[in-house]
Amino acid sequence: MSPRIRSAFVPHDLKAPIRGAATGPLAGLSCVIKDMFDIIGERTGGGNPDWLAAQKPATRNAAVVQKLLDAGATITGKTICDEFFYSIAGVNAHYGTPVNPRAPGRLPGGSSSGSASATASDACDFAIGSDTGGSVRIPSSFCGLYGIRTTHGRVDLAGAMGMAESFDAVGWFANAPGVFQKIGPVLLGGTATAAEIRKLVILDDAFAECDPEVAEVINEALAAMSAELPASSHQRIAPDGLDTWREAFRVIQSREIWALYGDFVTRVKPQFGPGVAERFAAAAQVTENMAAKARVTQERARDRIRGIAQPGTLLVMPTSPAVAPLADAPLAVHESFRLRAIRMTCIAELSGLPQVSIPVATIGGCPIGLSFIGWAGGDEALLALAVKLSRYCGIAA
Repeated sequence: MSPRIRSAFVPHDLKAPIRGAATGPLAGLSCVIKDMFDIIGERTGGGNPDWLAAQKPATRNAAVVQKLLDAGATITGKTICDEFFYSIAGVNAHYGTPVNPRAPGRLPGGSSSGSASATASDACDFAIGSDTGGSVRIPSSFCGLYGIRTTHGRVDLAGAMGMAESFDAVGWFANAPGVFQKIGPVLLGGTATAAEIRKLVILDDAFAECDPEVAEVINEALAAMSAELPASSHQRIAPDGLDTWREAFRVIQSREIWALYGDFVTRVKPQFGPGVAERFAAAAQVTENMAAKARVTQERARDRIRGIAQPGTLLVMPTSPAVAPLADAPLAVHESFRLRAIRMTCIAELSGLPQVSIPVATIGGCPIGLSFIGWAGGDEALLALAVKLSRYCGIAA
């Protein structure tokens, strides 16, 4: 295995592939798993060596892992993620930063960085990640991949480490649109809401967050796809500004991650990399009263977004406000990007709606993705749309 590909995987990787059922919809396909999902006989590390050391080997597979194996997929590795999934950069101070093979020298995006890196390196047919604050969508954009954040609650998270239960969702990456779509019927549960896509709403305030060249290439991509898409209108999704929503997301996320890991952090005092340590310190200061106020904002945002994203209507925006920052840029540059990105990613998070990113363009050789946010239970429609529009996607292998 080349150093480029090896960079995607944890030091405590699988000793051998785990083969799935001989037949099934995913038979013959290989996948890798973000190191937050339990695999029988393995310890789940969540990106942090101190957490890993405190864990016992799993006695059963996470629901996602078991469904993939039952469908015939072969699991070939466990991938690096940001510590406790508390970043969007893809940097891990302990295990190293996975290579972005489609934009060398730049961030892969996180927290599902290893899964994205492995997919873009052709080390697997598809990869499983999670998305709380953009952790599949941003790496999809940075690495030129098809990626989806599913409707909140539609994929079973049993046996997976949590981050913030109000927002946690499973997602996956693929290079090939057909493979990308095949994962849906295997993992998606709950209620699907079928509807013909009849309307697009261009989110002007999301476009305004982007670098001008990003907005330009995304608009060019939409123009090229116009024959395949319904009529569009323009709207600002956040009446009081996206920063209000971003802050509500931050407060709720902080309260919920501290509820999960605060005791461990206080007792063990684990070693954290830059950025993650500061975020945990800030999370410790968030009170339940602060979170309760933020949840009122979330409820209003959810009602607003879902009121527009009715069945048959898609919200359209760039996936990321910029191409991947340089990996060796100062931490302040990474943090600035993070704030800009979450202003955009929080739309799907607060509403619990699915969002697909497709690789449509490059800027200076760096990939950039186009996103469609669907209605609740509209995941299948988004996967089908990704396949339909794939002839306009020239990045993926």
